[in-house]
Amino acid sequence: MGYPLVAPSLLSADFGHLQRDIEMVNESRADWFHLDIMDGLFVPNISFGFPVIKHIKAHARKPLDVHLMIVDPDRYIKAFADAGADILTVHYEACTHLHRTLQSIREAGMKAGVSLNPHTPVHLLEDILYAADMVLIMSVNPGFGGQKFIEHSYEKIRRLSAMVKDQGLNTLIEVDGGVTVENAPKLVAAGVNVLVAGNTVFSSEDPEETIRKLKEG
Repeated sequence: MGYPLVAPSLLSADFGHLQRDIEMVNESRADWFHLDIMDGLFVPNISFGFPVIKHIKAHARKPLDVHLMIVDPDRYIKAFADAGADILTVHYEACTHLHRTLQSIREAGMKAGVSLNPHTPVHLLEDILYAADMVLIMSVNPGFGGQKFIEHSYEKIRRLSAMVKDQGLNTLIEVDGGVTVENAPKLVAAGVNVLVAGNTVFSSEDPEETIRKLKEG
């Protein structure tokens, strides 16, 4: 599987033509569908729930990369597995017992991810990194699409990449927020394996071509 992987964020899709946008991602060189789940508590916004996820799963021909921006995510692990999530990412800041949460995600048959908000340092994952299949670095403050990329994210990604190598792990590094065709090569050079792109893809005049450019760095 060639890196970077590209995961278009359906939060930026046209929900009046969701089927069309799902098919576009299916036909493109994208690798995953990225789904942002917001509860209005952990972040000041609300997105879509289980009925929409199940609809997407019924038509998606690529894995569902589900990012939970919610409090107490443990309540819903089985429900997200049942809805069709292939990868389930929880926030470090939302989990009191992160090791147990990541174990529960894997036991439910999904890949387990952990996400860090911009203010959370990567060294806090030092003793849990081995239990995660992926770490998602938020390069904007979560909750809304279309925000400006936080430049400090490059350094954070480099530190995380060094930690992964030092521990001899294969943990993927994903980045979400302000990803563009222009900054994608620099992100990949810093150590990113998975690029999440919302507005960059769905506001493009040619989304499939934009995905191709992101894939090729």
